[in-house]
Amino acid sequence: MALKLERIYTKPADLKGYRVLVDRLWPRGISKVNAHLDSWEKEMGPTTELRKWFNHAPEKFPEFKTRYLAEIKANPALPDFLTLLKTQLATQDVILLYGAKDETHNQAVILKAFLLTALADQVPAAQLQD
Repeated sequence: MALKLERIYTKPADLKGYRVLVDRLWPRGISKVNAHLDSWEKEMGPTTELRKWFNHAPEKFPEFKTRYLAEIKANPALPDFLTLLKTQLATQDVILLYGAKDETHNQAVILKAFLLTALADQVPAAQLQD
């Protein structure tokens, strides 16, 4: 099983796995039915203040990454989120979904890298590979 990353607007959507939206805001133009979500973990997205400050500006990405990682580590929802992922990875892929247009400079990229490290000692490495 693997931890994957996918833009929610991608067609065709990868429906073979546990689909988790990790944005705080619902993506524009996506219906709840067409999203095929198993879970919406909005509390794992960056705070509104951080998201607005970043404003998807690539030159702010290094500082955004530092600030967002601090938010993740302090997030009271993190232990439950890790447990959810660990449980799902035991039987299927987990697909982290995000809405940002920039597939390199977004919060989901940071979150996935963090999760790979956080889950490394709890989940066999083979289950975390794309």
